[in-house]
Amino acid sequence: MKPRRLGYGYGRGRRAAAALLLLLLCLCLSSAFLILLHGSSAPLEEKAAAGARVAEATAEVEEAPLPPGNTKVAFLFIARNRLPLELVWDAFFRGDKEGKFSIFVHSRPGFVLTRATSRSRFFYNRQVNNSIQVDWGEASMITAERILLSHALKDPLNERFVFVSDSCVPLYNFSYTYEYIMSSSTSFVDSFADTKAGRYNPRMDPIIPVENWRKGSQWAVLIKKHAEVVVEDEVVLPEFQKHCRRRPLPEFWRDWDRPIPAEAWKAHNCIPDEHYVQTLLAQTGLEEELTRRSVTHSAWDLSASKDRERRGWHPVTYKVSDATPALIKSIKGIDNIYYETENRREWCTSNGKPAPCFLFARKFTRGAGLKLLDSSLIAAK
Repeated sequence: MKPRRLGYGYGRGRRAAAALLLLLLCLCLSSAFLILLHGSSAPLEEKAAAGARVAEATAEVEEAPLPPGNTKVAFLFIARNRLPLELVWDAFFRGDKEGKFSIFVHSRPGFVLTRATSRSRFFYNRQVNNSIQVDWGEASMITAERILLSHALKDPLNERFVFVSDSCVPLYNFSYTYEYIMSSSTSFVDSFADTKAGRYNPRMDPIIPVENWRKGSQWAVLIKKHAEVVVEDEVVLPEFQKHCRRRPLPEFWRDWDRPIPAEAWKAHNCIPDEHYVQTLLAQTGLEEELTRRSVTHSAWDLSASKDRERRGWHPVTYKVSDATPALIKSIKGIDNIYYETENRREWCTSNGKPAPCFLFARKFTRGAGLKLLDSSLIAAK
C-alpha cells in the first residue's frame, strides 16, 4: 500500500486561493479605473484629440519664424557728447509700438545719457560703457564703429545695423523706414572704386591689393552677417591703423592764413572711415551681397560756394535758414545715384519697386532740425 502524498492537495489549495485573490484585485482595479474614466470631464477620445492639438500647436510655435515685431533695427549713434537732435529722433521712435528697434550711442568716455543730459527717454543709459576718444580722420572712428556693433550683436533680435551721425535726421516715419530697410536682404554700403591718387597707400599691398580698394560714406546699413565680419576682422584693420591716415593740411575755411606744411602733398590723404567697411567687404568677397549706395544723404557739391564754411573736407552743414520744404523735397526726390569712377548708375528701389534713395539726411544743426520737426517736414510719410 502506497503512502498518501499529503502535500499535493495542500499545495493545490494554496495556489487556487492565490489565483482567486489576484482575480479579485484585478477586478477592483478595473472597477476603479472605470469609475475614474466615467467621472472625467471629457471622454478618452476627446482627451487624445486635445493632446494631439497641443502637440501640433507646440510644433508650429517651434518651427514658425519670429513675427516681424521681434526683428529689430539697431540704430548706432556716433556722437561727441550730447545728441543735439534727440527730440527729432524722439518723435521718430515714438512711431514704433512693437519694439522693433534698439539704440546704442558711442560718446566720449565717461559721458552718460540721463535725464540731466538728454530730453528723450529713448536715449537714457544707451551709451556704451567702453567708448574711446574719437578724432575725425583717424582710425579711432573705425574702432568706435566696431564697439557699437559688438554691443548691438549681443541682442539676437537685432538683424540690421544703421550707423547714424549726431547731425542726422530721419526723412520718413519709423514704419516706412523699417520696412524699407528690412525688405532688403543686402547691406546698404556706399562703395565705389577709388582711383584718385594719394589715397591708397602701396604699403598695404599685398595684404590689401589696390583692386580691393574702395571708398564711400561711413553711414552704412549692415545685415548681421556683415556686422559680424566687421567685428571679427583682424587682418584689414591693422593695415588701416598703420597706413591709412589723413593728410595734415589745414582746413582752409578755418585757418585761411596758415601756410601749407612743407611737402604735405607727398602724404597719403586717407580718411579711414570712408574706406574701411567698403574695402573690408570687397576684400572678403562680399560685394555681391551689397546694395552699393548709402541711404543717408550728404551734400558734397558746394565747393563753388562763396561761403568759406561750405568748402573743404566736410559736407555742408544746414542751418535754420536752409531748413525749408524745398530742401527736404529735393532730397526726397532723388531716385538715382551716379558713380563716375565706375560709370555706374544706381536706380534706387525698395522691395523691388522704385523708391527714394535716402531715408536720412545730414548735417543739420539743432535749430534746423527742430524747425523741420515743427513744420512736420521730416519723420512723416
